[in-house]
Amino acid sequence: MHLRILAVAVAAAALVGCSASAPANVAATVNGRNITFAELEKQYQVQFPTPAERPSDDQKNIQKLELLRTMVDSEIMLQRAEKLGLLAADAEVDSKLGEMKSGYTQEEFSKQLEARKLSLEDLRTQLRRDLSIQKLFNKEITANVNITDQEVADFYNQNKSAFNLPEPQVHMAQIVVTSNPDPNVRNLKNDKAQNDEQARKKILMIESRLKQGEDFGMLAQNYSEDPASAANGGDLGFIPESSLEKANVELRRLVMSLPSGGVSQVIRGSGGYQILKVVSKEPSGQRELTDPRVQQNIRETLVNRKDQLLKAAYFEVARNEAKVTNHFAAKVVQEKTRKK
Repeated sequence: MHLRILAVAVAAAALVGCSASAPANVAATVNGRNITFAELEKQYQVQFPTPAERPSDDQKNIQKLELLRTMVDSEIMLQRAEKLGLLAADAEVDSKLGEMKSGYTQEEFSKQLEARKLSLEDLRTQLRRDLSIQKLFNKEITANVNITDQEVADFYNQNKSAFNLPEPQVHMAQIVVTSNPDPNVRNLKNDKAQNDEQARKKILMIESRLKQGEDFGMLAQNYSEDPASAANGGDLGFIPESSLEKANVELRRLVMSLPSGGVSQVIRGSGGYQILKVVSKEPSGQRELTDPRVQQNIRETLVNRKDQLLKAAYFEVARNEAKVTNHFAAKVVQEKTRKK
């Protein structure tokens, strides 16, 4: 017996309870609303379109159990948004869809959907869900996050040495697009280039939108394929100038030539493409609390911490209040523990 899949299935089943007479086509039920096996399979194909090697049945089941947990959470949040009258309107969906199409011809955009095994209606449904959940979080969580001046001062005093720069540093951010398929890449759009042609077109689309004035951080969250920085808007933090000296000479020259707020042209690398942004350049020395940039940095840090904490807690409360039955988890446990 595969112990890991049993552990995942038992955990999932323990969270939701079991049903002795599960409908044959239903993977899970959330407050009486079904998530079908067909929907789970479609999402699985989107998330894992071209695996490097064929996974075993146990590995596929592990992936599907984890994916179903995400789908259940999403359905719980969507139902909450619906209850509060926060479902995204058609105009909001159309606007977001227009942003996604920007930089592509109709044929290119259709190929992008085809590569991700999505129809236009599938995409609209996903956008409506994502936008609705974001509106829910904004109302229930983000709007309630408040950082006081005392909290900012306390953080500074507790971390004063972190604001003392021993040498000049460059605060940088990046957007990365790679040419190799990778199911582990995650960004807000679940957008992943599958080959060099797609990667090149995608990075040029991003560059075009940057030149039109769109926010670098938001584009990074939506499209960057670097798992370490995409969620943070591509933020790489402060990099000492001495570290840049160890980098490629041309790359260092490019970074040093950019002003604060400057964005590079597309950089071609061995594994794909990159766009860099110099957020700011900081001289050495102690930064004081009276520096507006220090206060902004601290507030952003504290807001992100509280936001993450409240979201985690909100999810747990929502799960506790929801009536969920994971038929797929129960089925896996039954099959894997059945005596031969």
